[in-house]
Amino acid sequence: MEQRTHKLTSDRLVGKPVKIEPGRAEVELLTNGEMAVDEYGLVHGGFTFGLADYAAMLAVNEPTVVLGKAEVRFLKPVKVGEKLTAKAEVVKDMGRKKIVKAEVLNENCEKVFEGTFHCYVLEKHVLEKES
Repeated sequence: MEQRTHKLTSDRLVGKPVKIEPGRAEVELLTNGEMAVDEYGLVHGGFTFGLADYAAMLAVNEPTVVLGKAEVRFLKPVKVGEKLTAKAEVVKDMGRKKIVKAEVLNENCEKVFEGTFHCYVLEKHVLEKES
């Protein structure tokens, strides 16, 4: 399936799509040193969140989709060099509002993150000016 949203997202910082299907998506991210917050190599949670959010947007896959709210849990730390995989699925479709469940797994198939994303498909791009 063709990617219809978030086409300029950085593979290096947010992830690379590996699967896009109707209502589902999978994205991979190889964590790197720029993501570290300390000398131990702990990856900032914002990168894990961004990966899951990107997968959620691709599961909806509408050009004007935006995130309205997220309820998330960080389950395990992520270390620089780990390859993460986010899987997302639309679990409730209410027209313009979609509820998407997402999880992020590390390379050992351990769940490091899970969340519910409330996504909205707008009539036009969020930054498009009123005419």
